[in-house]
Amino acid sequence: MRYLTFALTKGRLARQTLALLEKCGITCEEMKDPDTRKLIFTNEEYKLKFFLAKGPDVPTYVEYGAADIGVVGKDTIDEEGRKLYEVLDLGFGKCRMCVCGPARAKELLQHQEQIRVATKYPHIAKEYFYNKKHQTVEIIKLNGSIELAPLVGLSEVIVDIVETGSTLRENGLEVLEEVCPLSARVVVNRVSMQMESARITKILNALKEAL
Repeated sequence: MRYLTFALTKGRLARQTLALLEKCGITCEEMKDPDTRKLIFTNEEYKLKFFLAKGPDVPTYVEYGAADIGVVGKDTIDEEGRKLYEVLDLGFGKCRMCVCGPARAKELLQHQEQIRVATKYPHIAKEYFYNKKHQTVEIIKLNGSIELAPLVGLSEVIVDIVETGSTLRENGLEVLEEVCPLSARVVVNRVSMQMESARITKILNALKEAL
């Protein structure tokens, strides 16, 4: 029997996923060692391998078959646009993708005015403004603190993830429109889903029951 490989998003999502897998009886003790230098971890009982990756890389590993199964945020799935199956909402890591800005920007959104939008998620922003709102905007890709953009006049609004909204409030910004709800999702490689259907379905069913 070949190994099934999991790609987990580094950080909190990985910890929450491993806790959920433990509820299903699937453990990987060596991953808990904070001093380990290993990159790939193994569960011999179930013939599983695990590795940690940065969020945006998880869908890439899964699409190309380097991982059979991945756990990653919905924002990353939508932004990366990879060819894979999104099969299960794990319900944790909940937040929202929103259009945010100063209160005065609300009018610009309502009147479909041409505005500049700063974001780490250009694909999601384009999809929302062009295809849902049918509003022409100029999208500016940023990598750092997105909240800065409207404060220094780079853009009228931003598209970003909102968890509590405290950073927005501290900077005089607010949620103007919600783009979509977000949470951790399980994704599966398309070929793996056909070749290893029984084993993958068994794991997915166990995860569902443990939620």
